[in-house]
Amino acid sequence: MNAPRLFEPIDIGGLKLANRIVIAPMCQYSAVDGRMTDWHLIHLGHLALSGAALLTIEATAVLPEGRISYADVGLWDDATEQAMAETLASVRRHSDMPIAIQLAHAGRKASTDLPWLGGGQIAPGNANGWQTVAPSPYPFADDENAPLALDKAGLARVRDAFADAARRATRIGIDAIQIHGAHGYLLHQFLSPLSNRREDEYGGSLENRMRFPLEVFDAVRQAFPADRPVTMRVSGTDWVAGGWDAEQTIAFAQALEARGCAAIHVSSGGLDPRQQIPVGPSYQVPLARAVKQAVSMPVVAVGLITDPEQAEAIVGTGDADLIALARTILYDPRWPWHAAAQLGARVHAPHQYLRSQPRQYRSLFDIAGSAEN
Repeated sequence: MNAPRLFEPIDIGGLKLANRIVIAPMCQYSAVDGRMTDWHLIHLGHLALSGAALLTIEATAVLPEGRISYADVGLWDDATEQAMAETLASVRRHSDMPIAIQLAHAGRKASTDLPWLGGGQIAPGNANGWQTVAPSPYPFADDENAPLALDKAGLARVRDAFADAARRATRIGIDAIQIHGAHGYLLHQFLSPLSNRREDEYGGSLENRMRFPLEVFDAVRQAFPADRPVTMRVSGTDWVAGGWDAEQTIAFAQALEARGCAAIHVSSGGLDPRQQIPVGPSYQVPLARAVKQAVSMPVVAVGLITDPEQAEAIVGTGDADLIALARTILYDPRWPWHAAAQLGARVHAPHQYLRSQPRQYRSLFDIAGSAEN
Protein backbone atom coordinates (compact mmCIF):
# COMPACT_ATOMS: atom_id res chain seq x y z
CA MET A 1 0.00 0.00 0.00
CA ASN A 2 1.43 3.37 -1.03
CA ALA A 3 1.83 5.99 1.67
CA PRO A 4 -1.00 8.56 1.48
CA ARG A 5 -0.09 11.84 -0.19
CA LEU A 6 -2.10 13.69 2.44
CA PHE A 7 0.55 12.84 5.01
CA GLU A 8 3.62 13.62 2.94
CA PRO A 9 5.66 16.63 4.15
CA ILE A 10 5.86 19.78 2.07
CA ASP A 11 7.95 22.96 2.08
CA ILE A 12 6.11 26.29 1.82
CA GLY A 13 8.56 29.11 1.25
CA GLY A 14 11.11 27.53 3.56
CA LEU A 15 8.56 26.49 6.21
CA LYS A 16 8.55 22.72 6.54
CA LEU A 17 5.11 21.22 7.13
CA ALA A 18 4.65 17.66 8.39
CA ASN A 19 1.66 16.91 6.16
CA ARG A 20 -0.80 18.54 3.77
CA ILE A 21 -3.52 19.43 6.30
CA VAL A 22 -3.77 23.07 7.32
CA ILE A 23 -6.22 24.66 9.73
CA ALA A 24 -7.90 27.61 8.07
CA PRO A 25 -8.44 30.89 9.93
CA MET A 26 -11.78 30.98 11.73
CA CYS A 27 -13.18 34.10 13.36
CA GLN A 28 -14.13 33.58 17.00
CA TYR A 29 -15.68 36.99 17.76
CA SER A 30 -14.31 36.76 21.28
CA ALA A 31 -11.68 39.50 21.54
CA VAL A 32 -11.88 42.63 23.69
CA ASP A 33 -10.73 45.80 21.93
CA GLY A 34 -8.77 43.60 19.52
CA ARG A 35 -7.03 41.70 22.32
CA MET A 36 -7.08 37.91 22.48
CA THR A 37 -8.76 36.41 25.55
CA ASP A 38 -8.75 33.08 27.39
CA TRP A 39 -11.13 31.77 24.71
CA HIS A 40 -8.38 32.07 22.13
CA LEU A 41 -5.99 30.11 24.33
CA ILE A 42 -8.55 27.29 24.59
CA HIS A 43 -9.46 27.44 20.89
CA LEU A 44 -5.94 27.64 19.48
CA GLY A 45 -4.51 25.35 22.15
CA HIS A 46 -6.67 22.37 21.37
CA LEU A 47 -6.31 22.83 17.60
CA ALA A 48 -2.54 22.91 18.06
CA LEU A 49 -2.78 19.33 19.35
CA SER A 50 -4.80 18.12 16.35
CA GLY A 51 -2.02 16.63 14.24
CA ALA A 52 -2.50 19.13 11.40
CA ALA A 53 0.58 20.69 9.83
CA LEU A 54 -0.22 24.39 10.26
CA LEU A 55 -2.51 26.41 12.51
CA THR A 56 -3.72 29.76 11.13
CA ILE A 57 -4.92 32.48 13.50
CA GLU A 58 -8.26 34.00 12.56
CA ALA A 59 -8.70 37.12 10.43
CA THR A 60 -6.69 39.67 12.37
CA ALA A 61 -7.50 43.30 11.70
CA VAL A 62 -4.61 45.62 10.94
CA LEU A 63 -6.66 48.65 12.03
CA PRO A 64 -9.59 48.96 14.46
CA GLU A 65 -11.96 49.99 11.66
CA GLY A 66 -10.83 46.94 9.69
CA ARG A 67 -12.49 44.52 12.10
CA ILE A 68 -15.50 42.56 10.88
CA SER A 69 -17.06 43.00 14.31
CA TYR A 70 -16.21 44.81 17.53
CA ALA A 71 -15.08 41.43 18.97
CA ASP A 72 -12.48 40.63 16.29
CA VAL A 73 -8.81 40.06 17.02
CA GLY A 74 -6.42 42.82 15.98
CA LEU A 75 -2.70 43.44 15.71
CA TRP A 76 -2.41 47.21 15.48
CA ASP A 77 -0.83 48.35 18.75
CA ASP A 78 1.25 47.20 21.70
CA ALA A 79 -1.77 45.97 23.67
CA THR A 80 -3.05 43.69 20.91
CA GLU A 81 0.48 42.46 20.25
CA GLN A 82 1.07 41.66 23.90
CA ALA A 83 -2.21 39.77 24.26
CA MET A 84 -1.42 37.65 21.20
CA ALA A 85 2.15 37.06 22.35
CA GLU A 86 0.94 35.75 25.73
CA THR A 87 -1.60 33.43 24.09
CA LEU A 88 0.95 32.04 21.66
CA ALA A 89 3.54 31.53 24.39
CA SER A 90 1.11 29.31 26.26
CA VAL A 91 0.18 27.34 23.13
CA ARG A 92 3.80 26.81 22.18
CA ARG A 93 4.69 25.39 25.56
CA HIS A 94 2.72 22.32 24.57
CA SER A 95 2.84 22.23 20.75
CA ASP A 96 5.50 22.70 18.10
CA MET A 97 2.96 23.09 15.30
CA PRO A 98 3.88 26.08 13.06
CA ILE A 99 1.51 29.02 13.51
CA ALA A 100 0.44 31.42 10.76
CA ILE A 101 -1.70 34.53 10.99
CA GLN A 102 -4.23 35.92 8.56
CA LEU A 103 -3.90 39.71 8.28
CA ALA A 104 -7.10 41.38 7.18
CA HIS A 105 -9.20 44.48 6.67
CA ALA A 106 -12.94 44.04 6.30
CA GLY A 107 -13.60 47.22 4.30
CA ARG A 108 -17.32 47.79 3.72
CA LYS A 109 -18.18 44.51 5.52
CA ALA A 110 -16.86 45.85 8.83
CA SER A 111 -18.80 47.17 11.85
CA THR A 112 -21.12 44.18 12.33
CA ASP A 113 -22.69 42.54 15.33
CA LEU A 114 -21.73 39.07 16.52
CA PRO A 115 -23.05 36.23 14.34
CA TRP A 116 -25.08 34.72 17.20
CA LEU A 117 -26.70 38.15 17.68
CA GLY A 118 -27.74 38.36 14.04
CA GLY A 119 -24.50 39.65 12.49
CA GLY A 120 -26.10 42.73 10.97
CA GLN A 121 -24.12 45.87 10.27
CA ILE A 122 -24.04 48.43 13.11
CA ALA A 123 -24.37 52.00 11.86
CA PRO A 124 -21.89 54.71 12.85
CA GLY A 125 -22.89 56.49 16.02
CA ASN A 126 -24.41 53.37 17.57
CA ALA A 127 -22.66 51.38 20.28
CA ASN A 128 -19.96 49.16 18.75
CA GLY A 129 -20.41 50.69 15.30
CA TRP A 130 -18.17 52.86 13.11
CA GLN A 131 -17.83 54.33 9.64
CA THR A 132 -16.59 51.78 7.13
CA VAL A 133 -14.28 52.36 4.15
CA ALA A 134 -14.00 50.71 0.75
CA PRO A 135 -12.66 51.26 -2.77
CA SER A 136 -15.96 52.91 -3.74
CA PRO A 137 -18.88 54.37 -1.75
CA TYR A 138 -21.26 51.46 -2.28
CA PRO A 139 -22.47 49.23 0.58
CA PHE A 140 -22.50 45.44 0.57
CA ALA A 141 -26.30 45.42 0.94
CA ASP A 142 -28.67 48.18 -0.06
CA ASP A 143 -29.94 48.71 3.51
CA GLU A 144 -26.46 49.16 4.99
CA ASN A 145 -24.54 52.34 5.70
CA ALA A 146 -22.46 53.40 2.68
CA PRO A 147 -18.68 53.19 3.12
CA LEU A 148 -16.36 56.10 2.47
CA ALA A 149 -14.18 55.69 -0.60
CA LEU A 150 -10.52 55.52 0.38
CA ASP A 151 -8.45 58.45 -0.88
CA LYS A 152 -4.68 58.27 -1.46
CA ALA A 153 -3.92 59.01 2.19
CA GLY A 154 -6.37 56.33 3.25
CA LEU A 155 -4.79 53.79 0.93
CA ALA A 156 -1.37 54.58 2.35
CA ARG A 157 -2.67 54.22 5.91
CA VAL A 158 -4.12 50.77 5.19
CA ARG A 159 -1.04 49.62 3.31
CA ASP A 160 1.25 50.81 6.10
CA ALA A 161 -0.96 49.11 8.70
CA PHE A 162 -0.57 45.75 6.96
CA ALA A 163 3.21 46.22 7.00
CA ASP A 164 3.22 47.29 10.65
CA ALA A 165 1.14 44.23 11.61
CA ALA A 166 3.65 42.06 9.74
CA ARG A 167 6.46 43.54 11.82
CA ARG A 168 4.51 42.86 15.01
CA ALA A 169 3.90 39.29 13.82
CA THR A 170 7.64 38.94 13.34
CA ARG A 171 8.34 40.03 16.92
CA ILE A 172 6.00 37.42 18.41
CA GLY A 173 7.45 34.63 16.29
CA ILE A 174 4.67 34.03 13.76
CA ASP A 175 5.89 31.44 11.24
CA ALA A 176 3.89 32.59 8.19
CA ILE A 177 1.49 35.30 7.09
CA GLN A 178 -1.62 34.86 5.00
CA ILE A 179 -3.07 38.06 3.54
CA HIS A 180 -6.85 38.00 3.33
CA GLY A 181 -7.90 38.80 -0.24
CA ALA A 182 -11.13 36.77 -0.20
CA HIS A 183 -14.73 36.66 1.02
CA GLY A 184 -15.70 40.18 0.06
CA TYR A 185 -13.34 41.97 2.42
CA LEU A 186 -11.28 45.01 1.51
CA LEU A 187 -8.67 43.56 -0.86
CA HIS A 188 -11.32 41.47 -2.60
CA GLN A 189 -13.40 44.64 -2.90
CA PHE A 190 -10.55 46.19 -4.88
CA LEU A 191 -10.24 43.14 -7.12
CA SER A 192 -13.88 42.78 -8.13
CA PRO A 193 -15.44 45.14 -10.68
CA LEU A 194 -18.73 44.77 -8.82
CA SER A 195 -17.39 46.65 -5.78
CA ASN A 196 -14.53 48.63 -7.30
CA ARG A 197 -15.90 51.43 -9.47
CA ARG A 198 -12.98 53.81 -9.08
CA GLU A 199 -11.84 55.95 -11.98
CA ASP A 200 -8.22 56.39 -10.88
CA GLU A 201 -5.25 54.04 -11.24
CA TYR A 202 -6.82 51.66 -8.69
CA GLY A 203 -9.98 50.94 -10.66
CA GLY A 204 -11.22 49.95 -14.08
CA SER A 205 -8.89 47.49 -15.80
CA LEU A 206 -7.80 44.22 -14.21
CA GLU A 207 -4.29 45.60 -13.88
CA ASN A 208 -5.61 48.62 -12.00
CA ARG A 209 -7.93 46.59 -9.75
CA MET A 210 -5.03 44.33 -8.78
CA ARG A 211 -2.77 47.29 -8.02
CA PHE A 212 -3.66 47.94 -4.38
CA PRO A 213 -3.78 44.27 -3.28
CA LEU A 214 -0.37 43.80 -4.89
CA GLU A 215 0.96 46.89 -3.15
CA VAL A 216 -0.24 45.43 0.16
CA PHE A 217 1.43 42.12 -0.64
CA ASP A 218 4.70 43.87 -1.49
CA ALA A 219 4.57 45.89 1.75
CA VAL A 220 3.97 42.79 3.86
CA ARG A 221 6.59 40.77 2.03
CA GLN A 222 9.15 43.54 2.63
CA ALA A 223 8.24 43.84 6.32
CA PHE A 224 8.29 40.10 7.11
CA PRO A 225 11.58 38.15 7.27
CA ALA A 226 12.62 36.75 3.90
CA ASP A 227 12.96 33.22 5.31
CA ARG A 228 9.31 33.14 6.42
CA PRO A 229 6.50 32.70 3.86
CA VAL A 230 3.83 35.21 2.90
CA THR A 231 0.77 33.72 1.23
CA MET A 232 -2.58 35.00 -0.05
CA ARG A 233 -6.16 33.82 0.33
CA VAL A 234 -8.43 34.62 -2.60
CA SER A 235 -11.98 34.07 -3.72
CA GLY A 236 -11.74 32.24 -7.03
CA THR A 237 -15.05 33.70 -8.15
CA ASP A 238 -17.81 36.02 -6.94
CA TRP A 239 -20.46 33.59 -8.24
CA VAL A 240 -22.12 36.65 -9.85
CA ALA A 241 -22.16 37.41 -13.57
CA GLY A 242 -19.77 40.24 -14.45
CA GLY A 243 -17.77 39.87 -11.25
CA TRP A 244 -14.44 38.43 -10.24
CA ASP A 245 -13.88 35.02 -11.81
CA ALA A 246 -11.41 32.16 -12.27
CA GLU A 247 -9.64 33.77 -15.22
CA GLN A 248 -8.91 36.93 -13.25
CA THR A 249 -7.92 34.85 -10.23
CA ILE A 250 -5.29 33.11 -12.33
CA ALA A 251 -3.88 36.43 -13.50
CA PHE A 252 -3.73 37.64 -9.91
CA ALA A 253 -2.07 34.41 -8.76
CA GLN A 254 0.59 34.73 -11.45
CA ALA A 255 1.28 38.32 -10.45
CA LEU A 256 1.58 37.26 -6.80
CA GLU A 257 3.93 34.42 -7.64
CA ALA A 258 6.18 36.81 -9.55
CA ARG A 259 6.44 38.89 -6.37
CA GLY A 260 7.44 36.00 -4.14
CA CYS A 261 4.12 34.70 -2.88
CA ALA A 262 4.80 31.31 -1.26
CA ALA A 263 1.32 29.76 -1.67
CA ILE A 264 -2.25 30.66 -2.57
CA HIS A 265 -5.38 29.51 -0.76
CA VAL A 266 -8.41 29.40 -3.08
CA SER A 267 -11.86 29.94 -1.58
CA SER A 268 -14.81 31.76 -3.18
CA GLY A 269 -17.70 34.17 -2.80
CA GLY A 270 -18.57 36.64 -0.08
CA LEU A 271 -18.52 39.84 -2.13
CA ASP A 272 -22.10 40.25 -3.33
CA PRO A 273 -25.42 39.14 -1.78
CA ARG A 274 -26.61 38.07 -5.26
CA GLN A 275 -24.10 35.20 -5.29
CA GLN A 276 -25.40 31.79 -6.36
CA ILE A 277 -23.03 29.24 -4.85
CA PRO A 278 -23.35 25.58 -5.90
CA VAL A 279 -22.55 24.30 -2.44
CA GLY A 280 -21.58 20.64 -2.19
CA PRO A 281 -18.60 18.47 -1.30
CA SER A 282 -15.38 19.85 -2.83
CA TYR A 283 -17.36 22.60 -4.60
CA GLN A 284 -14.37 24.96 -4.64
CA VAL A 285 -11.79 22.40 -5.73
CA PRO A 286 -12.23 23.17 -9.47
CA LEU A 287 -11.18 26.75 -8.71
CA ALA A 288 -8.05 25.53 -6.94
CA ARG A 289 -7.35 23.15 -9.82
CA ALA A 290 -7.53 25.98 -12.36
CA VAL A 291 -5.02 28.04 -10.38
CA LYS A 292 -2.79 25.00 -9.78
CA GLN A 293 -2.51 24.47 -13.54
CA ALA A 294 -1.31 28.04 -14.05
CA VAL A 295 1.26 28.52 -11.28
CA SER A 296 4.11 26.59 -9.71
CA MET A 297 3.64 27.75 -6.10
CA PRO A 298 1.64 25.45 -3.79
CA VAL A 299 -2.15 25.75 -3.91
CA VAL A 300 -4.52 25.14 -1.00
CA ALA A 301 -8.05 23.85 -1.59
CA VAL A 302 -10.85 24.45 0.90
CA GLY A 303 -14.61 24.09 1.22
CA LEU A 304 -16.74 21.15 2.43
CA ILE A 305 -13.76 18.83 2.63
CA THR A 306 -14.91 16.43 5.32
CA ASP A 307 -13.81 12.89 4.42
CA PRO A 308 -10.22 11.59 4.51
CA GLU A 309 -10.57 9.75 1.19
CA GLN A 310 -11.93 12.94 -0.34
CA ALA A 311 -8.95 14.93 0.96
CA GLU A 312 -6.50 12.28 -0.20
CA ALA A 313 -8.05 12.35 -3.70
CA ILE A 314 -7.70 16.13 -3.93
CA VAL A 315 -4.00 16.02 -3.09
CA GLY A 316 -3.28 12.70 -4.75
CA THR A 317 -4.70 13.72 -8.13
CA GLY A 318 -2.86 17.04 -8.09
CA ASP A 319 -5.93 19.25 -7.86
CA ALA A 320 -4.18 21.02 -4.98
CA ASP A 321 -1.05 20.64 -2.87
CA LEU A 322 -2.76 21.01 0.49
CA ILE A 323 -6.27 21.00 1.91
CA ALA A 324 -7.61 23.39 4.53
CA LEU A 325 -10.12 22.52 7.22
CA ALA A 326 -12.33 24.99 9.04
CA ARG A 327 -15.76 23.94 10.34
CA THR A 328 -14.78 20.31 9.80
CA ILE A 329 -12.03 20.53 12.41
CA LEU A 330 -14.20 22.51 14.82
CA TYR A 331 -16.64 19.60 14.73
CA ASP A 332 -13.87 17.00 14.93
CA PRO A 333 -10.70 18.50 16.45
CA ARG A 334 -8.87 15.19 15.97
CA TRP A 335 -9.74 14.90 12.26
CA PRO A 336 -6.06 14.51 11.25
CA TRP A 337 -5.72 11.58 13.69
CA HIS A 338 -8.82 9.92 12.29
CA ALA A 339 -7.68 10.57 8.70
CA ALA A 340 -4.27 9.03 9.43
CA ALA A 341 -5.94 5.98 10.94
CA GLN A 342 -8.25 5.55 7.96
CA LEU A 343 -5.52 6.07 5.37
CA GLY A 344 -2.80 4.07 7.10
CA ALA A 345 -0.52 6.97 8.00
CA ARG A 346 1.15 8.17 11.19
CA VAL A 347 0.56 11.42 13.02
CA HIS A 348 2.09 13.39 15.89
CA ALA A 349 0.34 13.38 19.26
CA PRO A 350 1.32 14.89 22.61
CA HIS A 351 2.84 12.52 25.12
CA GLN A 352 -0.12 13.01 27.44
CA TYR A 353 -2.45 11.51 24.79
CA LEU A 354 -0.34 8.58 23.58
CA ARG A 355 -2.30 6.12 25.71
CA SER A 356 -5.41 6.95 23.66
CA GLN A 357 -4.06 5.16 20.57
CA PRO A 358 -6.69 2.57 19.58
CA ARG A 359 -5.62 -1.06 19.70
CA GLN A 360 -6.46 -1.56 16.02
CA TYR A 361 -4.09 1.32 15.05
CA ARG A 362 -0.94 0.37 16.93
CA SER A 363 1.30 2.41 14.60
CA LEU A 364 -0.90 5.52 14.39
CA PHE A 365 1.08 7.82 16.65
CA ASP A 366 4.58 8.88 15.69
CA ILE A 367 5.93 8.51 19.19
CA ALA A 368 9.46 9.63 18.31
CA GLY A 369 8.13 12.81 16.67
CA SER A 370 5.48 13.65 19.23
CA ALA A 371 5.77 17.02 20.95
CA GLU A 372 7.52 16.94 24.29
CA ASN A 373 6.04 18.74 27.26
